[in-house]
Amino acid sequence: MRTATLTVLIAFFISCTTYAQEIDSLQIKINEIEQSLIYQTGVVELEEGNAKLTVPDGFRYLDKQQSIYVTSELWNNPVDSAVLGMLVPSNRGVLDDKGWAFVITYADIGYVKDDDAADINYDDLLKEMKEDVDATNTERVKLGFEKVNLIGWAATPFYDKQLSTLHWAKEVKFGESPSNTLNYNLRILGRKGMYNLNAVASMGEMSEVKTNIDKIIRCLEFNEGNKYTDFRVDTDNVAAWTIGGLVAGKVLAKVGFFALIAKFWKLIALACVSMGAGLLKYFKRRKGENETQITTTSTE
Repeated sequence: MRTATLTVLIAFFISCTTYAQEIDSLQIKINEIEQSLIYQTGVVELEEGNAKLTVPDGFRYLDKQQSIYVTSELWNNPVDSAVLGMLVPSNRGVLDDKGWAFVITYADIGYVKDDDAADINYDDLLKEMKEDVDATNTERVKLGFEKVNLIGWAATPFYDKQLSTLHWAKEVKFGESPSNTLNYNLRILGRKGMYNLNAVASMGEMSEVKTNIDKIIRCLEFNEGNKYTDFRVDTDNVAAWTIGGLVAGKVLAKVGFFALIAKFWKLIALACVSMGAGLLKYFKRRKGENETQITTTSTE
């Protein structure tokens, strides 16, 4: 009996040691990816040519190409060529366990009227949004991505009329992920369209994201002639959507949800170590899938 117990303990120790070595190798790969990214600070002229971004204290900027790589290849989201860049906290990496970032896009939809901002019933709007999300899951599954479940508001929509900005937060669950994702949405309105800054984090980073909202809102400024107040009723196009439509997200289907999938598979790997050899095969399979993804991306 003692011999059998000792054999089991030795096998368990060997498995854990091997597993720890694999996680060390995984961490080395993560470090290599992080070190390959080229961040910017200071003033950035955005690709659309109508605004500038002053990278706020405590953040770094990733350009368009690198941001698409992060959101699609590392975070396992559908490729979105509309992504212009990302703001990443200076003390975090895009693959850190507690990493998060603001993904930046632009929507050239015209001037968004804000007349309805004070009249929207956001409880009713949330019900409609959940139905819309459910309807899109069939297509997501066909494309090989997990289903999305919109849990509810993490922060009720708020429109700042003085700054012409709209922001709200959604709590989202991707597939069977053990942690829910936070999508904190900012819309900075301009004369001919709007910038979208979507904070992608886990719910555990909600308070940290929220404390940075004010500086993020003020870091992006439309150039003269492109500001919300520069609108000309006789010449400019008016968007088909108002504030309520922006929150509902029907106009921005591709922007709606991003997930930090990479963060979750690392957490799963660490959890398996503590549980022992029984889940070793599971981790090897997940690790192989992700290493294949990383290798493919690196050769492009």
